This record gives sequence, C-alpha cells and structure tokens, in this order.
Amino acid sequence: MSFAKAEQLLDLATMLRARRSGITLNDVENRFGCSRRTAQRMMRQLEARFPDVDAGTDDDGYKRWRMPTGALKDFLSLHADEIAALDFAIAHLAREGHPREARLIEELKAKILTLVPGPTAARIAPDHDALLEAQGFVARPGPRPMIDEALSGIIANAFKACAVLEIDYQARTDPAPRRRAIAPYGLLAGARRYLVGRPEGDESGPVRTYRMDQIRAASLTTRTFVRPLDFDLAAFAQRAFGLYQNEREYGEVVWRFGPKASANARGYVFHPSQTMVDEVDGSLTVRFRAAGHLEMAWHLYQWGEAVEVLAPERLRAMVEGHRRSDFDALP
Repeated sequence: MSFAKAEQLLDLATMLRARRSGITLNDVENRFGCSRRTAQRMMRQLEARFPDVDAGTDDDGYKRWRMPTGALKDFLSLHADEIAALDFAIAHLAREGHPREARLIEELKAKILTLVPGPTAARIAPDHDALLEAQGFVARPGPRPMIDEALSGIIANAFKACAVLEIDYQARTDPAPRRRAIAPYGLLAGARRYLVGRPEGDESGPVRTYRMDQIRAASLTTRTFVRPLDFDLAAFAQRAFGLYQNEREYGEVVWRFGPKASANARGYVFHPSQTMVDEVDGSLTVRFRAAGHLEMAWHLYQWGEAVEVLAPERLRAMVEGHRRSDFDALP
C-alpha cells in the first residue's frame, strides 16, 4: 500500500472513530470525493486492517460501519498545520466579537496538546510558529462587534436546556429597555450578532431577531419550551442578505455589474440562491431572493457606479444618489 493510500485509510479510520453513530458509503463519498466503487473498496480495506470495525443495517436500510474501541489512538499523529488552524479559528472568533467561542476552542486546544508526547510537541513547534507568521497572526485594527461573554454564556445555557430567556431589550424605537420573555432558537453571527427566537406564548407568530448589542441584561428562567420541528435556522438565515430579517422586504433582487466590474463580481457569493448571467456587452446580472435592503445598500456602496440595481425599486431609490465614480478599486 502506498503512503498516500495509507494516509487516506487512516483519515477514514479517524472519521469512523469520531462518529459514534457510524458512517455510511454516502459519508465516505462526500468526505473523500470518490465514487461508490472506491468507497466500497476503502471500507473493505478498513475492515481488513482494523478487525474491531463492525457493520450493520440502520433503521433506514443503509449499511453503517462503527468502530467501538479506542485502538486507533496509537496510529494518530498531530500536525503543525492542524494546531495552526485552531489558532486561526481562535483569532478569527476573537476578532469578530465571539470571545466565548474563542475561549472554548482555546481550552480544547490545550486539552489536545496535553495528550501530545513531549518529543512530538518539540518537533511541530517550529513549523507551527512559521505557519502562524505566514498567515499574518497580528492584531488587526478595524470595527468589530463588542459582545458580553457572560451574556453569551447565559444564552448558550438557554439553548442547551430549551429554557425561556428573559431579556431587557432596547429596540431602535424604544426610549428605554423593555423586559421580554423569549424562546431562543439560535444565533446569527456576522458584522453583528442576532438572537433568533419567538416571544414566549406566541408559538404561531413569526420568528424574530434581536440584536445582541441591544440586550442590556438577560436571565435564565425555569420555564421551558419545545423547539418547533419545522424550524430550520439555516433556511431562516438564507431569507436575508445579511442578518436582518424583514418579511415586507423579501423578494427578488437583481443587480447588474458593468463590464469593468464583472470579473470581480463573479468572485462573490452574494447569496446562496443567486444565479449569474453573462450579458453580451460584458456585464454580469446577478439575481437572488432575500430581504434586508439596508445591508444590501451598505454593500453596494463599495462598488460605486460599477453596479446598477434593477430590482427592487425601493433598493434602487436608496442607492441611486450614492453611486460614486471616484473609487480607485473594486471590492
């Protein structure tokens, strides 16, 4: 067996050991980007080299492999780029205003490193330092949200316990914070963080978003709620261009980037539902369905006069007087 195939087999065994529910051939195909025949061959090789691997049929009729013992640990090794990736994630989370998550990953990294033998740690240290330097791990200036870590912890506990949150929330139209009871469903993270949920007792009402920086205080109650089975946080998030949700604004959005900007625009995913059409004059038309006109306007400003809003008319009117021609570069 070649070194590359042995390394791939070890990656497969690591994946199998990490998933207590086991893996199917579909999982192998998706993870390694291979055909069904190759996935079957890989699983046969795995069974031959790891006798403790067993297989059975799950409730959906799929063959599922499991590795119930911990014998794999003797074959595992730690690489400098893996530790550097953790450091990158920690720095990114801290920079983007997620201190609680950054601290949790930092603690996870410390636990991993306690399991690394001294000689191995000494061997990977120089490569790790070089990777950090190459990836630009410096404190970069720039705007970022400020989030209270204690507040994040309270909300995380509410998610785990399906407990109702009581928050003092000050919306833009409120002269002072108002106490609200919320059944929290999830968090949306970006330039700002939004808590997603429904007011307690309004199970048939719309799902709402609450800006984290406008929550003045929060407390966990002993009251619980049932998370609706038909609510999908990812699907909910995709209805917005950014983070803000406004049902009245939801609809088709059409932008046309001029010939000089079309190459830059092709490098963007403006929205998961987007389609792109190359026009005969070299321009690029982008279509998607979303809400959040203000966040769209903030983004479009960067493109100056290189982009034209074809729809909706309200967004077109918002940006029309702010399309500049003196920007030296495109996003």
